[in-house]
Amino acid sequence: QVQLLESGGGLVQPGGSLRLSCAVSGSIFRTNVMGWYRQAPGKQRAMVATITRGGTTDYADSVKGRFTISRDNAKNTVYLQMNSLKPEETAVYYCNVQGLTATMMPGNYWGQGTQVTVSS
Repeated sequence: QVQLLESGGGLVQPGGSLRLSCAVSGSIFRTNVMGWYRQAPGKQRAMVATITRGGTTDYADSVKGRFTISRDNAKNTVYLQMNSLKPEETAVYYCNVQGLTATMMPGNYWGQGTQVTVSS
């Protein structure tokens, strides 16, 4: 089995910063694309940022210039640095990993989600 452990969510004031982390463990041979998605109440889950194993990144237009995604391949961990947070970015943030299992099967995995609340 593959496990994703997210951390770093919480309550922050508008304009503040948070850093999310997602560590992958278990029967994972190689992580390929890693990313962060978010789902606000009453809305669909949406991509925030993704990063390939080689470091190519993609961001939702709304977060460009404020959020930075990075990864540590040796630790199978992906990070999301979020700056200048806005109240409308309050959501559950989910880590997503696409990779190969120890038996060389492709897999797509989700974390349990971490709540980010932006409020004064």
